[in-house]
Amino acid sequence: MSKNRIRLFVNLIVFGFAMPAVLYLGITVFEDRKYYMISLCVIALSCIPFFISFERRKPQPREILTIAVMAAISVAGRCLFVATPGFKPVTAITAITGFALGAEAGFLTGALSALVSNMFFGQGPWTPFQMFTWGMIGFVAGLLGKTKWITKKVPLVLFGIFAGIFFSFGMDIWGAISTYGVFEMEAYVLALASAIPFTIIYAVSNVIFLLILTKPLMEKLTRIKIKYGMMQ
Repeated sequence: MSKNRIRLFVNLIVFGFAMPAVLYLGITVFEDRKYYMISLCVIALSCIPFFISFERRKPQPREILTIAVMAAISVAGRCLFVATPGFKPVTAITAITGFALGAEAGFLTGALSALVSNMFFGQGPWTPFQMFTWGMIGFVAGLLGKTKWITKKVPLVLFGIFAGIFFSFGMDIWGAISTYGVFEMEAYVLALASAIPFTIIYAVSNVIFLLILTKPLMEKLTRIKIKYGMMQ
């Protein structure tokens, strides 16, 4: 069975069977009273195809080490800017890793950054949402990294704005559920509206860190990638 067929099979199982089954149990067995738990299960299931896809490629130890180092830099950056909520380099470092090393590396960097940094900031039901949201930002960055124009200033600004909005929209799903116990569109819209100032901070910080860090980090990662034949 080819890798593409395996990936398709995994996606079919996760998105076509597992998620609907979990949602069905939530509606019929728990009568929507455990929607909070169900939503966490859905987010966790969403991570599986990406981790399996990366792992099946049998990456070299130096590739894992490089991703771990980038995640560590991301965690250190989040801790360094602890006094400025929302103004963090995590998204930028995750995106840059995706630009240079590919979508799977970007996803893993974002997911690991959320998981490890929350050991300092506090683990909780929000962690899987952060893992998935930052991971998807890294994944999208990896797809865009195949185009050379993404490292130019205007595309970086646009991506920074997009990433800020995407992160806010993703985390506001958790905010609406944690506040009201179930997901309601009215509550979600209210959460989005109340989070506008933070969304602006997210977007601005992303743009600033991307413009500052992209060139030096991309040069380092590209040199390592070429020297050791990584992510081929």
